[in-house]
Amino acid sequence: MDRNIRTVDDVLALLDGLFAPEADRWTGRGADWWDGFYADRSRTVPFFAAKPDESLVARNALYLAARGFEVDAVDLSSAAVDWARERAREAGAEGVRFHHGDAFALAGGILTGPYDLVYDSGCFHHLPPHRRVSYLALLERLLAPSGLFGLTCFAAGDGGMGSELSDGDFYREGAGLRGGLAYTPEALRGIFSGLTELGLRRMRDEPEDSEYFGESFLWTALFRRAQGSEPALAAGLA
Repeated sequence: MDRNIRTVDDVLALLDGLFAPEADRWTGRGADWWDGFYADRSRTVPFFAAKPDESLVARNALYLAARGFEVDAVDLSSAAVDWARERAREAGAEGVRFHHGDAFALAGGILTGPYDLVYDSGCFHHLPPHRRVSYLALLERLLAPSGLFGLTCFAAGDGGMGSELSDGDFYREGAGLRGGLAYTPEALRGIFSGLTELGLRRMRDEPEDSEYFGESFLWTALFRRAQGSEPALAAGLA
């Protein structure tokens, strides 16, 4: 008989276990799935393109490093990190520290912060509802006063990417994340209500020959934490 729930982390781990093991896309156990996803670089996956996001004039690792930012770039997949390192070498981008691992586990160790910019390129929408608690705690720990938080995530409302099941239904059905969760603007504003919204809109579709990446099934948002300085140090989550 297990009676070992004593902390918030214990509760979160218990809820993690309610999902089928193959549904895990957010802990170290999910790394193998992501490695397989990135193994075939020829796949027609929109964000495989070596282009910066249109929404933030590409505040991604290579773009920021090319403009003098010091960047910590994190991904759960070693295959994705290896590919990013190759692209950095090809672009001659310096100032990027690539890290393979779970951003939640790396916080306070490799990821010390505080960061003047945290940019999430597709991590948030792969988290189950209860892990938003961990996500908000991560931002609280790593985002500097007056720091910027940029987000791209699945948009609800048009039958695009991501499930629109309610939070409760995920636990009632006990299945998987079905590729990720879609969000409404109201949901995002509620979740990140502790930050000041600077912008929230659909990402613009970009043509194949564009120098930027853009897909309209994504929201792009920018928030600011209260008080502080202008961006100089950044962290990227993917």
